[in-house]
Amino acid sequence: MLAGAPVRYSRGEVVVRGRLMAGDVETEGIEAPARGSPWEVLLVATRLGLTSFGGPVAHLGYFRAEYVQRRRWLDDATYADLVALCQFLPGPASSQVGIAIGMIRAGLLGGVLSWIGFTLPSAAALVLFALGLEAADVGDAGWLHGLKIVAVAVVAYAVWGMARTLAPDRARGSIAVAAAIAVLTSQTALMQVAVIVLGGLIGWRFLSADALVSRTSERSRAPVGRRAASVAWVLFFGLLVGLPLLRPIIEVQALSVFDAFFRVGALVFGGGHVVLPLLQAEVVPTGWVTNDQFTAGYGAAQAVPGPLFSFAAYLGAVMGPSPNGIPGAALALVAVYVPSFLLLIGVLPVWDQVRGRVPFQRALRGVNAAVVGIMLAALYTPVWTSAIFAPEDFALGVAAFGLLALWRLPPWLVVVLAAAGGQALEWL
Repeated sequence: MLAGAPVRYSRGEVVVRGRLMAGDVETEGIEAPARGSPWEVLLVATRLGLTSFGGPVAHLGYFRAEYVQRRRWLDDATYADLVALCQFLPGPASSQVGIAIGMIRAGLLGGVLSWIGFTLPSAAALVLFALGLEAADVGDAGWLHGLKIVAVAVVAYAVWGMARTLAPDRARGSIAVAAAIAVLTSQTALMQVAVIVLGGLIGWRFLSADALVSRTSERSRAPVGRRAASVAWVLFFGLLVGLPLLRPIIEVQALSVFDAFFRVGALVFGGGHVVLPLLQAEVVPTGWVTNDQFTAGYGAAQAVPGPLFSFAAYLGAVMGPSPNGIPGAALALVAVYVPSFLLLIGVLPVWDQVRGRVPFQRALRGVNAAVVGIMLAALYTPVWTSAIFAPEDFALGVAAFGLLALWRLPPWLVVVLAAAGGQALEWL
């Protein structure tokens, strides 16, 4: 219990006065958490969008290094809660985590700008490629291989740090190990969701709450209320059901494109490469994109930072007959991400309320340990298996890990150095 005295948290961003009892905070006398600037969110997200190579799991490592360790916008436990939440939701999990952090930091505008900053660099690069401005084939470039190697270091550092915080004892460590074994045995999005659910059930039933520290005063409040959440749910299901019904009535390709990409964003679980077959099924049989165009764009998507969902911008730019070019890219990119925004707006207010309750926090301890296990499994595949092929690769990865863990260099600088190292290895 806490009574009377003010409590200040990191960098003085949250000030709470009042009583804290059993996971509930008395609202009287509480100063609202200080919000950040939306433009600050845009700047940080853009830098991440320019330097976050390695796929969604690596993105979560970059996010943790930037938002949790460097800027302290949220703590490890809150970050793991958001990761677990976004694993449950359909859509691109890493992008959703970034959007949620932006919303918590600077409201709805912060969420939009976080998405723009993280997504626009890769989307713009893929649109340029689609318009025929690619300079050369970089699929086997040494610097690109260095970027894949640094992703190993980033994820390893994130797993190490999260394990020390979220799985520090035998019980939670065992949950993490079991989760990693299960995910490595069956590498499907369904298994990831099942592991998180089982981890939560184990935590709720067996983990002790005696040493549990309530995080209610530290949790960031959702920037939307229940009315906005209700509207978001109505829009989500309305568009999901209504758009296919409108397509035969309103025979406009723009509507068909929006429906196809919206449906993919609303129904794909696991994000990342899982979205590719669904996109291919929507755009190739319809004749909007040829199979050769699809394959070429997928190759280009491997060479850019940021989310793989930006591949939608490439498809929108090359599809025919219309809309295409920049308007088509914007339409496809917005459509595939609209479900993520609606789902987060609909879920965050409820999530913010229930996660402060002690029984739910016990479950979250198990969920967070399971998330550590999922990231540990992902460290091996696809991150390690796609980057480490020789002792020299491992040496470069160890050097990058040391720069992150021991020298505390910012991740973007380690990315640059690893790219140079990868190019040097190719020349040797």
